[in-house]
Amino acid sequence: MRAVTGRTDRVVVVGAGFAGLSAALHLAGRGRQVELLEREHVPGGRAGRLDMLGYRVDTGPTVLTMPDILEQTFAAVGARMSDHLDLLPVDPAYRAVFADGSSLAVHRDAAAMAEEIRAFSGAADAAGYQRLRSWLTELYRVQYDRFIASNLDSPLSLLTPELARLVAMGAFGRLDRAIGRFLSDPRLRRVFSFQALYAGVSPQRALAAYAVISYMDTIAGVWFPRGGVRAVPDGLARAAENAGVRIHYGAEVDSLERSGARVRAVRTSDGRRFGCDAAVLTTDSPVAHRLLGSEPRRVVPLRPSPSAFVVHLGVRAQPEALAHHTISFGDGWRSTFHDLITEGRLMRDPSLLVTRPTSTDPALAPEGRDLVSVLAPVPNLRRGPIDWAERAESYADELVGLVEDRLLPGVRASVEASHVLTPADWAERGMVAGTPFAWSHTLAQTGPFRPGNFPRGTENVVLAGSSTVPGVGVPTALISGRLAADRVTGAAWPRSAKRGPKRTMGDRV
Repeated sequence: MRAVTGRTDRVVVVGAGFAGLSAALHLAGRGRQVELLEREHVPGGRAGRLDMLGYRVDTGPTVLTMPDILEQTFAAVGARMSDHLDLLPVDPAYRAVFADGSSLAVHRDAAAMAEEIRAFSGAADAAGYQRLRSWLTELYRVQYDRFIASNLDSPLSLLTPELARLVAMGAFGRLDRAIGRFLSDPRLRRVFSFQALYAGVSPQRALAAYAVISYMDTIAGVWFPRGGVRAVPDGLARAAENAGVRIHYGAEVDSLERSGARVRAVRTSDGRRFGCDAAVLTTDSPVAHRLLGSEPRRVVPLRPSPSAFVVHLGVRAQPEALAHHTISFGDGWRSTFHDLITEGRLMRDPSLLVTRPTSTDPALAPEGRDLVSVLAPVPNLRRGPIDWAERAESYADELVGLVEDRLLPGVRASVEASHVLTPADWAERGMVAGTPFAWSHTLAQTGPFRPGNFPRGTENVVLAGSSTVPGVGVPTALISGRLAADRVTGAAWPRSAKRGPKRTMGDRV
């Protein structure tokens, strides 16, 4: 594995999102002096926050998966996650509601989920789910150490026995076909393949390897921190400061001071200078490469993922209470991905993610109130240059109307506070093409083919975050920070990720 050469005693980390906090903790745990620079006045990065009239809104991720990776991040400095966070299980992980009026609760427990599927679509699909669960678990186990949680210096790094195992498992076929080997009901196939949208591709084009995302939420389980997702970066930042990391808020990085191929200092827009032996940049790709003064060399231009339009609503408590997460599927399915990815237009038959975090933590809203957020996938600004200043209000109203018709009758009249986020808002924060999901995970943008974390032209700058390896999501951002620390110091220890969920009496996989 390539690593920074020379002294690495002093490291500056740019950005206090999940990747930056993870990098800072791992570096501090290995004895480095770390300065962490954050342009906002709170930590979090994509895990943003908004307070409106007593409602505590998470403007980024709304749940956590793979808490063992978060626990390892705290442990990098000898801290215990339980001293900083109170994680609450979310069960069901989500409820899927379909256009025909049917619905399905998705449970982590194998027996409960098999019974749910048996009642939903019959014994054959229940048995198919048990086989699917075994396949997903093995897929994750084979991929994690070698392909997700390791630095890969070239495509030749893929030539391992694990690669042969993945080929034998069908991981390089199409995701929808792989899921179809186990489940016959098309509604069920949606439940276990829609996660491809997080990776920026349709289930019909996504690699079956990306079924590991389904493993993370349907098998490993979903969790929510008391106090909202903002509690996670707050806890990580406390642990970092306790370990000696100096965090500087309101510090927007303006330039890198270079001597040949090495960066000697990081400068902020208010004139401060932070000397360093190495630097970790966790900003989105456009900002990182502007600071570096170069772009990654690609034969085919990088393709960004679809974006998200989000409406956050503070409402009077709803008598028809929703689960923490409800996925409202439109009748169209293939057309959804064609609209977003191929045509670059708004979905004609929208599928929506509706989040009600107050179902898990009522303290996020005033007494007698609920917090409801509606997320609609939309084209990124490069694919669909919509004038969001003109379109935002009417589209938000359209989405609230759909939620009212499908899930919450009368909700429109109960709205007391609202806030809208569009691709234009994500772009203003420096996110490529106005998408919080960075580069899509096509085959040409995955693993060693994704923009690497050790950019050419410098000897002591490393990248971390969603735009580089291993990719988009909270667990992967945390891993990305550790991979960046490995590039600075050399790998500190053998990989020791938890190899799947603990078995219970009801879990026969």
